[in-house]
Amino acid sequence: MDIPVALTIAGSDCSAGAGLQADLKTFTSFGVHCLTAVSCVVSETPLTVNQIHPVPPVILQDQIRLLLASYPVAAIKTGMLYSKAHIVAVCELLADTGIPLVVDPVMVASTGDPLLVEDALEAISERLLPLATVITPNLPEAGILLGRSVLAFDEQEKAASELSEKYRSACYLKGGHAEDSGQHRDLLASQDLITEFSAPHLDFPQTHGTGCTLSAALAAGLAQGLPITEASKNAHHFTHLALKNSFQWPSQSGRSKVFHLDQNSRRQF
Repeated sequence: MDIPVALTIAGSDCSAGAGLQADLKTFTSFGVHCLTAVSCVVSETPLTVNQIHPVPPVILQDQIRLLLASYPVAAIKTGMLYSKAHIVAVCELLADTGIPLVVDPVMVASTGDPLLVEDALEAISERLLPLATVITPNLPEAGILLGRSVLAFDEQEKAASELSEKYRSACYLKGGHAEDSGQHRDLLASQDLITEFSAPHLDFPQTHGTGCTLSAALAAGLAQGLPITEASKNAHHFTHLALKNSFQWPSQSGRSKVFHLDQNSRRQF
């Protein structure tokens, strides 16, 4: 049996809850072989981002070029790309591949720390997102891309549709930051249709890595040849279960519990 291959281009999270490590665990859970191209090395935990060390763009390009030439890559996912130079380096190689591309427009960590330098936002909007098969912003990221706040429950559908039309791609809008809702509602805008995925809200002090996990799960489905709607449904279900069954340890700082996703050992679908 052939094993699908997918490539993630993202940052390395030393706490293994987000970034390349979350993607690697997620792809593996779906039976997809994961290739990794490192954009940045990040010293972080779910509670803090200490330092970001960007990999030189030429080294990032060399990783991607080598992997695309060596493996039958069936889907690509991008996460944290950090700067305009990194985004341009990636776009130069992905523009004409024809490979399904999931873009998670990572801008801010769950701690509130910025994960982009100032010149990167324009490059994401003008160069990277137009290449995407599907984009997976959360509500704050959707607000940045649209230039207005998108937090209320009744604003989500319009925002998903506008982003899908703006970038001529499907838009999976993650609803975890919605105000005043007992439901976690994600929306997929694709081909002028809106599909809703809902689950009970899970009240955790930390949800570090959920966006990475969701976008990686969606990319895994595309690598397996699933339609976007089915891949999105599986990704939503997988991420909800990963959160529901996540491990927790007491933080040494005493500030809160630390939650991590455990995609592998507790997979239930």
